[in-house]
Amino acid sequence: MKDILLPMLVGCLTGILSAWGVGGGTLLLLIMTLVLGVDQTTARGINLLYFLPTAAAGLICHRKNGLLDRDLIRQTVPWGLLSAAAAAWLATAVDPSLFRRPFGVFLLIAGLMTLLKKDHI
Repeated sequence: MKDILLPMLVGCLTGILSAWGVGGGTLLLLIMTLVLGVDQTTARGINLLYFLPTAAAGLICHRKNGLLDRDLIRQTVPWGLLSAAAAAWLATAVDPSLFRRPFGVFLLIAGLMTLLKKDHI
């Protein structure tokens, strides 16, 4: 039961965080690798699959509420797609252990910026 309940609970909680735009996918990666013992490469793949439905649900809700800036979307999405494709290629071409420390530093900086942000409440 524990083998099913914990991953289900983690998926539900990080799904809620993702819908709020808080970074549930990043938290999911950390929980999968540090708590559930999933290797980093597998966790990244699961996180990518996890992102698709949560992002789609968030996009639908934001569109429904009129929270999308179409001009900004047109300017940023093509560059984001190109960058994602390049990063995906790089992630498969380079030893994953090279990314551990820089990614950890990134997470620390992003977390600190979120905590220190004045309008976060």
